[in-house]
Amino acid sequence: MPEKKGSGRGQRDLRVRVKTARGRRLSSTRWLERQLNDPYVRMAKAEGYRGRAAFKIRELDDRFRFLVPGARVVDLGCAPGGWCQVAVTRVNALGDRKGKAAGRVLGVDLQEVEPIPGAEIHQLDFLEDGADDKVKVWLGGRADVVMSDMAAASSGHKQTDHLRIIALCEAAAHFAFDVLDEGGTFVAKVLAGGAEGELQKLLKQRFSKVANVKPSASRADSSEKFVVATGFRDIRIKSND
Repeated sequence: MPEKKGSGRGQRDLRVRVKTARGRRLSSTRWLERQLNDPYVRMAKAEGYRGRAAFKIRELDDRFRFLVPGARVVDLGCAPGGWCQVAVTRVNALGDRKGKAAGRVLGVDLQEVEPIPGAEIHQLDFLEDGADDKVKVWLGGRADVVMSDMAAASSGHKQTDHLRIIALCEAAAHFAFDVLDEGGTFVAKVLAGGAEGELQKLLKQRFSKVANVKPSASRADSSEKFVVATGFRDIRIKSND
């Protein structure tokens, strides 16, 4: 977590102010100012991460311990790649931690993503027919973790955006049901807004534990939170008993 600075004149003087340039919207100026003053943005740059979201998955894994050496991980909507970067290190995908099992990290996204050392990246729509089978072939089996930091394109209407991201998260959950191994973990971003009840019910039917967490790296004014479902129950195993 970023070091807290004392209050007072010194802190105010360190804050970057951005003037609104001609032709640029005030909202864009505010976004730019927030980025320049965000400690997680600065930390991401200093530590070589592709975005501040890397600290969210780090915090979630510190608490729930699902990115363990040897784990097979699928990152849905992986662009720009910060979550994959964290996963590569923690599951030992490069095999550079002696005495630890080497894991696999597979990222998929609709857009092309710059290569990430230790991760295998594919341009794929996970909603298309047969996407789960392709992922299992690429991964060489089932996954231990399916994680998603995806968000639907913003419409500017809070309730509409909430419903869209819940629908996207539900689709990611069903994908996870198809590719996860017994005991696996599903991690996904949602937006608080009242429509997540069905998603919670769905996950509780298939996982032994379901937690809802807002990492400290999530902005205070954001309604985002993350669902972490652990202990996947594979009904295919039971049906074959």
